[in-house]
Amino acid sequence: MTQDAAALHADAISLARQGRTAEAERQFAAAAEAAPDRAAFLYDHGVALARLGRPAAALDRYDRAIELDPARPEAWNNRGAALLDLGRPTEAQASFEQALTLRPDYAEAASNRGNALLALGQTAAALAAYEAALTLRPTYAKAAQNRARALALLGRDADALAAYAQALALDPANAAALIARGNLLFRLARVAEALASYDAAVAVTPEQAEPHFLRGNALNRLNRPAEAVAAFDRALALHPSYPEAANNRGNALLALDRPQEALDSFAHALRLRPSYAEALNNSSIALRALGRLTDALAAAEAALAIRPAYPEALNNRGNALLSLRRIDAAVASYDRALAIMPDYAGPRFNQALALLLTGDFARGLEAYEARWKTTGMAGSARSFAQPLWQGESDPAGRTILLHAEQGNGDTIQFCRYAPLLAARGARVVLEAQRLLLPLLATLPGVAALVARGEALPEFDLHCPLLGTPRAFATRLETIPGAVPYLAAPPERLAQWAQRVGPRRGPRIGLAWSGSLSHKNDRNRSLPLDRLRPLTAMGLDLHCVQRELRTADVPAFATIGAIAHYGRALADFADTAALLMQMDLVIAVDTAVAHLAGALGRPVWIMLPYSPDWRWLLDRADSPWYPTARLFRQHRPGDWSDVLAEVFAVLADQLTRWPPLAPT
Repeated sequence: MTQDAAALHADAISLARQGRTAEAERQFAAAAEAAPDRAAFLYDHGVALARLGRPAAALDRYDRAIELDPARPEAWNNRGAALLDLGRPTEAQASFEQALTLRPDYAEAASNRGNALLALGQTAAALAAYEAALTLRPTYAKAAQNRARALALLGRDADALAAYAQALALDPANAAALIARGNLLFRLARVAEALASYDAAVAVTPEQAEPHFLRGNALNRLNRPAEAVAAFDRALALHPSYPEAANNRGNALLALDRPQEALDSFAHALRLRPSYAEALNNSSIALRALGRLTDALAAAEAALAIRPAYPEALNNRGNALLSLRRIDAAVASYDRALAIMPDYAGPRFNQALALLLTGDFARGLEAYEARWKTTGMAGSARSFAQPLWQGESDPAGRTILLHAEQGNGDTIQFCRYAPLLAARGARVVLEAQRLLLPLLATLPGVAALVARGEALPEFDLHCPLLGTPRAFATRLETIPGAVPYLAAPPERLAQWAQRVGPRRGPRIGLAWSGSLSHKNDRNRSLPLDRLRPLTAMGLDLHCVQRELRTADVPAFATIGAIAHYGRALADFADTAALLMQMDLVIAVDTAVAHLAGALGRPVWIMLPYSPDWRWLLDRADSPWYPTARLFRQHRPGDWSDVLAEVFAVLADQLTRWPPLAPT
């Protein structure tokens, strides 16, 4: 060996200790070239190459070092690691075993042998190898981490969590172990704990994108989408070519009801990975929310072209078809999804909506029971010791609890079944939203009313309100449509007659928007400004919805001819009393429309192209509400024809509409 080779090697070691790996590698290479018979120089050059992510070149160095010095266990161990990196686990295992033959107490080689066995699918043998490494060195944190991973793969989740705790006690700053523990906790639905583990990983390695990404996933699952977006943004700032982060960021934006931004995020993911089926499927959801139904269908079908057996895409394809009113094709798409994943509640529930929309109550009401397993309602199912009543037994002489399950409008529509139960001899307890209780006190046949969340009285049976049509085997021709079944309390009627004041023409109640939290609000509500032509018709206009949206405030200020009562509508009994002062109610699909129908008031309901199932298809009347007249969009998202028809029919009505006496 020349003096120059020794100096080069010493210089390379110094550079490596300073973390200047690329420069060190060049010096190691020069030293090995100057002294090609020195196994140590070749070995050290291999180590530097491995650190630079060049396993093939490192393997060549290790092989040459072993030719010169076959009794060097470190060379055999590192040779195995390079083989593992190259996807050659069988050869790697043999190399690790040779290292252990040369040095039986070599803990690193024992742990690495476990890695090779794990890559070969021999998880139990890998676990034994990791435990052997820990026997040799109980403080070996990497082996403890690998042992935890093997336990998790074997389904021994509690043992795996304990093993991660051991690994982290040995090395609290081990980001990989923190991430792996978080992933296990996430899989076990212990999402808050998973988030804490990801938070700890971020604290250790704030410039690594993966823990930020995983934090975003956990925050999304915890229904904290705004924080999730921030986490995904950080992941993308650190790693711009991260398609999964862009895709999941889009999902968080969808949860925030920001579909255009979500679509842009999915587009970013697809630029990074054009064949990303999940991003195409999610694009379908965003496009449908934006009313771009044909594009939504195309996106779902593009996802299916990549992955034909993709039940989520089949479900979203069905949703796009349903929104386009291609009912048979939608049902067929849901059927395909269910053939692949029979327990998938989404397409079963959506299929129910499609069937009910066509009036097929026999199949639709049965499938509607899948709602309790959908993402939106899975946590809402009530669990009682008392049996669920599904119409199979005679309720006479027993107390049955009817409980509200969805929105105010749903409760108003389906509370009509309470008197039918009472007529069968049942004692009916009705649990409902607090704002509805004064109104529901006028419902015949109810023995007791309870606000949702309060203590319940004793009962024998229970039934969710939207389960009552199925329990009564309701069919289109047997819908209990007699109205009114609700009334405004007399004292409220007197108060509101005085508040509304003298008549200035035919009184029209207006409700043009519903709750922003409703998942279909974007399709069912319209801007107040679209109703401006009503102000030129000589009408006495009254806003019968409680809230004015911020976007409607400027229009309301300039129109100036609509009475608004705001917080004076303290509950639905007030709204009922106000509606009783109206000659006609014109509304979109909101609780006000249901209330007007339940009161037996004349109500015109403006509906989107693909309406909620209860309004059925292609008819101007409603079997649920005989005093209702339905006005329907002719094209998705286009209110022009609906409004033109409402204005024309109203103008014609006014020519022969005699002034009505105050109610």
